[in-house]
Amino acid sequence: MAMTDWKSRARAATLHLGISMLVAASAAWLVFAVWYPYPYREISGGRELFTLVVSIDVILGPLMTLIIFNRSKPRSELVRDLAVVAMIQLAGLGYGLWSVYLARPVHLVFELDRFRAVHAVDVPEELLQRAPPAVADLPRGGPTLVAVRPFVDEQERVAATIAAVQGLHIGARPEFWQPYDRATAQVLAKARPAAQLPERFPAQAGEIRAAFAAAGLPADQMVYLPLVARRSFWTVLLDARSARVVGYIPLDTL
Repeated sequence: MAMTDWKSRARAATLHLGISMLVAASAAWLVFAVWYPYPYREISGGRELFTLVVSIDVILGPLMTLIIFNRSKPRSELVRDLAVVAMIQLAGLGYGLWSVYLARPVHLVFELDRFRAVHAVDVPEELLQRAPPAVADLPRGGPTLVAVRPFVDEQERVAATIAAVQGLHIGARPEFWQPYDRATAQVLAKARPAAQLPERFPAQAGEIRAAFAAAGLPADQMVYLPLVARRSFWTVLLDARSARVVGYIPLDTL
């Protein structure tokens, strides 16, 4: 194969790579700014899912162009081949983004004495119609704050506990959801003083104080609760007066 042919292939593949990276950047904005905002890109596996999908797509498309591009082909044949590559690449990206979308976090739920990150795949489809009108079932614009309502009786509590042991967590059941602001008193009753964290976890004291500074409130005006996520345990920082979420720390405080 002539050197000029390799050069033309390399130029075509490089151009394809640039276009692919622009498309990937647009997809990254959708994933990390809308579906998986901080800290969900960490606690919900959004970064790994997206990186896997996009890396394969960005590499394979230009690689196929490098293989098939040949200026000696008739123009119509070359255009057809490149169009097929583009369709394959876009189909792969679309399927990957759909998978990321289905796994997206939909709610941060106050669940009795902790927060739980609930994802679209965690919520049984047959239960979605039980979500109260005041709470969106599976929001598409990023996770929202909700809380678990009090149990109506002991029988409901026992049944919910048994289901949770079997894998269906209370926070993932729409019939138990209620607006977060209705549970402010319960949240603050279960929360603990944030000022205790540096003493409780001296090895992470620097990271904890950095999170305090980022939250914008003095430590004695914040409280905290554990956060249970798909891949790890974090900590949620809250305003001690309003129960408003003000920050997150990659720290297991369960």
